[in-house]
Amino acid sequence: MSEMPNRTVLLTGFAPFGGETCNPSWDAVQALDGETIEGHRIVARWLPVEFGASLVALRQAIHELAPSLVICVGQAGGRAQISLERVAINVDDARIPDNTGAQPVDEPIAQDGPAAYFTGLPIKAMLAALRAAGIPAEISQTAGTYVCNHVFYGLMHALRNVPAVRGGFVHIPYAPAQAALHPGAPSLPPSVVSDGLRLAVAVALTVERDARIAAGATH
Repeated sequence: MSEMPNRTVLLTGFAPFGGETCNPSWDAVQALDGETIEGHRIVARWLPVEFGASLVALRQAIHELAPSLVICVGQAGGRAQISLERVAINVDDARIPDNTGAQPVDEPIAQDGPAAYFTGLPIKAMLAALRAAGIPAEISQTAGTYVCNHVFYGLMHALRNVPAVRGGFVHIPYAPAQAALHPGAPSLPPSVVSDGLRLAVAVALTVERDARIAAGATH
């Protein structure tokens, strides 16, 4: 990948998994494909829900596009808000198999990598902007240990020597059609998620120093 990124933003979403027939992360990012935000062209790419192969696809997209910003988006059924992830950890510990049947347990994502990476996104400023726009959002302290965390960690590991490129991960709730099959589960329409991502991208492209506001957790 070039050390001089161009004016491109890479957004990724995932294939359906876990018995679902859709994945709103892909629906939301695909809706932004081809748009221009703060002078940057949005390119959406689809990632498989597969350990290993997801990172191959992500690295290929980064190499091809040399983006200025990368935001990977995934579904977190049961969450009620857009979750701006703070940290990725160096472990795969799959509660359910991926879409190929792989189910790694307590395996490192990168043998030579640190225990964790923090996001490169200005998540506090993004949080403030989303809430000001009436879009429910939160800072999340865990991206889990499934393929989403695998991709988040792999992204930050790939960008570790390219400080000019910002990267991070966002989790989103079920779409309403999915939540209808999971009684009591919260949801957000993909159109609202797309609006939130549009705003998050604009903040990430324009805010150099993150806001300092409390958004932690007690447990």
